[in-house]
Parts: sequence; C-alpha cells; structure tokens
Amino acid sequence: MKTIKDQQFGGERPLFAIHDTRLENVTITEGESGIKCCHDLEADHCRFIGKYPWWHVDRSLITNCYFEVGSRSAIWYSNDMVMRDCIIDGPKFFREMKNLTLENVNITDADETFWRVDGLKIRNVRLHEGTYPFMFCSNVDVDGLVSDSKYVFQYVRNAVVRNAKIDTKDAFWETENVTIYDSELNGEYLGWHSHNLRLVRCHITGEQPLCYVDNLTLDDCTFGADCDRMFEDTTIRATIRGSVTNIKNPISGYIEVDSVGSITIDENVKQPADCIIRCRKP
Repeated sequence: MKTIKDQQFGGERPLFAIHDTRLENVTITEGESGIKCCHDLEADHCRFIGKYPWWHVDRSLITNCYFEVGSRSAIWYSNDMVMRDCIIDGPKFFREMKNLTLENVNITDADETFWRVDGLKIRNVRLHEGTYPFMFCSNVDVDGLVSDSKYVFQYVRNAVVRNAKIDTKDAFWETENVTIYDSELNGEYLGWHSHNLRLVRCHITGEQPLCYVDNLTLDDCTFGADCDRMFEDTTIRATIRGSVTNIKNPISGYIEVDSVGSITIDENVKQPADCIIRCRKP
C-alpha cells in the first residue's frame, strides 16, 4: 500500500480511481468528487472540504478525520467501510451502502443521513439535528447512540438497538423486526404502523406511543405521565412497570401493569377486541 502524505488536492476528481493507498494528513479542498471510483483506501487525520469527496469507494478505513459543512453528501455508494473517531459537520452522509461500521463518530448535522444502508453497525455515535436519519436501512446493529434528530429509524428492517437516548418525533415508523434494549425514547407517536416491534427495559415518554402496531412486545418497560391513548389498534403482549396514564382500544393480547389512570374501550375498537388488561395494584 503506497502512502500520500501532507498534501492538498482540489478541483474535479483529483484522486479518481486510486487504490491500495493510505492518505495521511491530506486535505481535499474546494471542488467535487475528490476521491471517486476507488478501492482499498485508508485515510487518517485528513480534512474534507469540497462536495461529494468519497463516492464509489470499496473497502476503506477512515480514522481521525474531519468533514466540514461544505462536504455535503460526502460518502455514497461505498461498501465495506469502517469509520472511527471522526467528526462530521456536513449533511446527507452515507447513502446506498453495504457493510458500514461507525465507532466514536459525532455527526452534527444528521439531516437525511444513513439512507438505504444494508449492514450498519454503530458503536458510540452522536447525531444532532436534521430529519429522517436511518431511512430504509436494514440489518442494523446499534450499541450506544445519542440523538436529537427528528423522525429517526423510519422504514427500518431487522434492527437491534441497545443503550440509546433518543429525543425525537415519529420514531421507528413502519419498521419490521426491530428490538430495542435498555434505551430512553422521548417523543410523540413512537413506533406507529410497525410490525414485530419489541422493547426491553426501555423508558418511553410522549403522547400516543405504540399505536397501530402488529405484534408489539414490551418487557419491563416504563412510561412517562404524558403517554396517553397508548396502544390504539395494536396487538400486544406487555409487561409494564409502574403506572400508565391511559390505554385506548388495543385489539388483542394482554397488558400487565401496576396501575392505569384510565382505560378507553369504545365503539371504534377493532375485533377481536379481547385484550386482557391486568393491574397488579388496585
């Protein structure tokens, strides 16, 4: 593997089609598509300024690098990538990719980041601002995520999320086969229209959570007082610790909870309308 060190490159496609190369302290300045159609690359302590600097790159390692605001849409169509200890200030990163691993990465503008990534592994990542990160991702493994982005994890398939703190709105909509462990989920309308959604030892806040879910499982979860009209049109198996404010029109299954402020079962409940609600405390 050859090394390019302590240099700057700008303009259109200055490092097109390079391969088996390590970049050290390299700056990609103003311009477009600085690194494109490449394979087997390493980048360490590099700085990316221009647009679209890393497209169609297979088998790469990026460490201790900085992506400036202007490096929008920086990494697309690139497979088998590992990124560690980086800061990203640009939006719309990581699109149409396979086998992406991020460790200790801070993304300050997560707008439309992680779209259609198949095989995404995240360890200790922070997302700030922006909308719709993780759209249409599949085979996702998360352990350690802090995010205040809106509308996270929409249309995600086959995901496991652990140790996350997510402040958001409309999270985990239209998901399939998702399990969330030991996480804090704050925001309205959590998990609507999802299939096979399981939450284990999670704390949930925000109004109308977990409605219109097909096959919802809750194990030892807790809910904030603002969680009202829960479980509408949902098939459910739930063990809940503490009290909940209001349960509305679950379809079937069972709910075990310490206490319930109120239960709404009205003429709009869907059949078979036989959900069993057990309160441990009178």
